Amino acid sequence: MKEKKAMGQQIKRVSNLIVQRFSEQLFFADSKDLTSRQGWVIGYICEESKVRDVFQKDIEKQFNIRRSSATGMLNLLEKNGYLERCPVPHDARLKKLVLTPKAIERQKMIEENIHIFDAGLEEGISEEEKETFYLVLNKIAKNLGYEKLN
Repeated sequence: MKEKKAMGQQIKRVSNLIVQRFSEQLFFADSKDLTSRQGWVIGYICEESKVRDVFQKDIEKQFNIRRSSATGMLNLLEKNGYLERCPVPHDARLKKLVLTPKAIERQKMIEENIHIFDAGLEEGISEEEKETFYLVLNKIAKNLGYEKLN
């Protein structure tokens, strides 16, 4: 009889592999002050800030991380010169996240490397298989109480 595989464990393994390879092989090898997750956050802020202000709560929601984790990451990005927190006129308590020129320059390289990395991930996978994969991922997310993945 075939042994049942633990889906969550397999997803976690693949997730860890992606983070490791992304960090090692692509754009973080020469950067001691930027992690792969921080790179994803910079990319998210870069894209979203084209159409609206981005706040810490947006990072928490998008990356499904706790407030304390987001605070620590954003503090480090600010310390390393990638990010500034700027007050908004309508609420002095809110601070929008603004990328520095250093982060914007880095983002250009990040985008190029993401495309290369994604192409490698998709190698040998048909369009039909990709559609099925995304359908299954969204079902898993829904089972976990998350409305829908992007």
